[in-house]
Amino acid sequence: MTDSSQEALATLHAQAYDAMDRGDLREASLAFERLLVQRPDRHYYHYMRGLAHKYLLDWPASLHHNLRAIELSGEMDEAEHWNAAIAATALGEWAQARRLWAACGVHVQEGEGPIEGNHGVAVVRLNPWHAGETVFMRRIDPVRARLLNVPLPESGHRFGDIVLHDGASTGSRFDGERAVPVFNELERLVASEFQTFVAFVSCPGPDDLEALLAASVPGLGYTEDWTSSIRAYCMRCSYGAPHRHVDEDKTDDDWQVERNLGIAAQSRHSIEALLQGWASQAPGRSVDAIETRERPVPAYQEGVNWWIGPEDEEDDAGQDTGDESPH
Repeated sequence: MTDSSQEALATLHAQAYDAMDRGDLREASLAFERLLVQRPDRHYYHYMRGLAHKYLLDWPASLHHNLRAIELSGEMDEAEHWNAAIAATALGEWAQARRLWAACGVHVQEGEGPIEGNHGVAVVRLNPWHAGETVFMRRIDPVRARLLNVPLPESGHRFGDIVLHDGASTGSRFDGERAVPVFNELERLVASEFQTFVAFVSCPGPDDLEALLAASVPGLGYTEDWTSSIRAYCMRCSYGAPHRHVDEDKTDDDWQVERNLGIAAQSRHSIEALLQGWASQAPGRSVDAIETRERPVPAYQEGVNWWIGPEDEEDDAGQDTGDESPH
């Protein structure tokens, strides 16, 4: 290779990695493709192109290049195996995914269909390229999990959704007992049957709230008190529910009678039965409004290196409904 050819290759190499750093994944993919024309057996170029296509949610291309990187590499590299396993999981290629997890030393449920194990509780950052709300989840395999909280309607997600998440942690949260990792969501795989309702109620005291959170009716998924966990804006104002603002001098130790609840249920009928039953059982309890304003999942945004997530809680730009312990 001539000096000019080597210089051109070095320039293209720098451009490819710079595009990745800037979040320009399509430019990075094209640059790595051109590099592979010149160096088809460089495993790390295949790995990087597979990485770009992972963050583009292009699972066939990501799987292809990560498998090729594994084939060309002379030694075990967990990053290539993990990214290949994520892509195989997204594509539902379960035999391939199981082989890759085994190569990483990760034990998963045996069988031929989807993996349905218990890999612990963690936190997921929904739509990390958008608002980045964080909620708790129970992992059913190394990169798939079921949501345990009731996400804000604006997230486009529901309690019980099954999501695909990245393998690299981008921080931690306290689950009531210990710190658990936070992972970026990659994609919603299965939408839950539960709709998201917002209820505005009056609770004279903490016991009234606890009674509501513990109540159950057919078709109910989960009831969550959003009052203390969402503080960025006045939710009642945003939904147009009648109320008066509490005194700005109010401290966290003062009980707030007006409560904002996120409720996952299969129908409005279930919500009405739940709240009417609760309100009738003690004086001072009332239901001010019930709303449902579900939204689609926000469109994927390119050109942002969202996979480089915040390392601590105060850097989060989005809402956080995962401050309470998972149920």
